[in-house]
Amino acid sequence: MKDPKKLFHAISYLQYPIMASSLIFYVPFLISIFNQEPNWSNLNNMLILIGIGLSFSTLQDTSTTQNKFSENIWRSPKKGKYVLIAMSVFAFLLICVGLVLLYYSQDNLTNSVAVGVTVLGIGYVGILKSGIEMYENHRSDKNPVPESEMIA
Repeated sequence: MKDPKKLFHAISYLQYPIMASSLIFYVPFLISIFNQEPNWSNLNNMLILIGIGLSFSTLQDTSTTQNKFSENIWRSPKKGKYVLIAMSVFAFLLICVGLVLLYYSQDNLTNSVAVGVTVLGIGYVGILKSGIEMYENHRSDKNPVPESEMIA
C-alpha cells in the first residue's frame, strides 16, 4: 500500500450511499407521522445510518478543503474557533440527550431512539475531530497562504 491516506479518503466516499440509505427509513417515518401513528424504529434506523455515515466522512483527507465556503471558515482563526465551539456543543448535546433517554427509557421504543441519537452524537464527535484537523491545517495565522494562491 503506497499511500494509506488516499485509500482512507477513497473509503470515505461510502458516506454518501450510507447517508442516502437513511432515506429508506426517513420517508416511511414521515409517512407514519402524517398518519398520526409514528414508527419510531424507522427514526432509530435513520439516526444510526446517519451516524455511521458521519463516521465514514471522517476518513477524508483533512489537508484539503472541499469548497471555498469551508476554506473561508477554516482559514479564519475566529470563525474556525466559533464553528468548533458550536460543533462541540452539538455533539455533547446529542450524546447527553441520547444517554438521558436511554437511562430514563421505560419501553423499547424510547430505548431504540436513544441508541440512534447516541450513535449520531458519536458520529458527530468524529466530525468534530476532522473539524479540529481542518482548523489546524488551514488557519491563516499558523499556515500563511503563499502569494500565488491569494485571492484578489
